[in-house]
Amino acid sequence: MKLVTRAQWGARDYRTPNGATPYSRARRGVKLHYLGTEFADRTHDRCGAYIRLLQDQHMDGRGWSDIGYSFLVCTHGYVYEGRGLKRRNSANGNTTLNEQDYAVCLLVGSSGRTQPTDEQLHGARDAIEHCRTNGPAGDWLGGHRDGYATTCPGDAVYAWAKKGAPRPDDGGSEPETPATERPVVDLSKLIAAAKADPPKKGTPVSYPGTKVVEAALVAEGLLARSLADGHFGSATVDAYALWQRRCGWSGDDADGLPGIASLTKLGKRRGFDVKE
Repeated sequence: MKLVTRAQWGARDYRTPNGATPYSRARRGVKLHYLGTEFADRTHDRCGAYIRLLQDQHMDGRGWSDIGYSFLVCTHGYVYEGRGLKRRNSANGNTTLNEQDYAVCLLVGSSGRTQPTDEQLHGARDAIEHCRTNGPAGDWLGGHRDGYATTCPGDAVYAWAKKGAPRPDDGGSEPETPATERPVVDLSKLIAAAKADPPKKGTPVSYPGTKVVEAALVAEGLLARSLADGHFGSATVDAYALWQRRCGWSGDDADGLPGIASLTKLGKRRGFDVKE
């Protein structure tokens, strides 16, 4: 997840006591939002300023104690921390609804840019999974209009939510890749590399299949391209643990060491086969 913290986007301090109100119970799930006004896309270097503008509108125009959303997602796929995981949002319509679900806003409007980009859908999916894994939030997913009289989050985002918010490259199912010329990753050799390969660049790589897996993690947005050096070091372990959590595993099952199920799923998405 490409998270932009409040400090990184230059958030104002929230007002107390209301802005510091914590959730009193686990969240049912996540509600998606849009801006509900005209929105023009912009280069990413201007997105932080737009988030600051929204915060000003919410605090100075509406009298709220902070920006209303838990998280916001720009068209470039970056997830901006709003009230975050612990402080109750104010975007869902009333106190009961705010307490019930997180509020994730996609930066698209009712006119102008109305369709989310693929990068934005990936970012929104990352935000949903972040809320579920670290919130905690349950599996329920919907839009602002569920239980509140509004057109938010717009037809495009709402239809995506009702499909379960699939990542845009799979449409809700695993993509198939032609079987010809697909690399094969040996699970036992990969695990051995994960336990043995040093993280230092320039040292010999014990198993070339590591590069195949790292390339897949880069494609998933979980590993920086500069760290995909063929070594299954700490950065790759951390990235693979994120993949395991994305697949629904937790605890010891998400320790960053590949297992047959998670590796097969990654290979099916990213064009390689697995053997044990």
